[in-house]
Amino acid sequence: QVELTESGGGLVQAGGSLRLSCVASGVTFRSYSIAWFRQAPGKERELVAVTRKAGGSTYYPDSVKGRFAISRDNAKNTVYLQMNSLKPEDTAVYYCAASTVVFSGTLDSNNYPHWGQGTRVTVSS
Repeated sequence: QVELTESGGGLVQAGGSLRLSCVASGVTFRSYSIAWFRQAPGKERELVAVTRKAGGSTYYPDSVKGRFAISRDNAKNTVYLQMNSLKPEDTAVYYCAASTVVFSGTLDSNNYPHWGQGTRVTVSS
């Protein structure tokens, strides 16, 4: 059984940083692409970062490019999301998700069968 557990959320002032962690169990971790999504109240779920299983390439949307960095430690079955220069509009519940898809398939949340419970990030102005 695949389990994903996020941690590291909290309250931070605008301009600050947070590092989220996602620990996976029940998977051969290196065989999965791992993504971070977020969902703010009243808004659709949004992809914020992906680390792909094949070669470890990454993807960021323009909204977070240059501020967020995703990394993975396959030995620890853990993916991190370093978030810098946080803005109030980054406030959301952040979820990690796992999938065996690669390339452009990793950009679609519908391709992720495994999700964590989420961790809340609040950025105050």
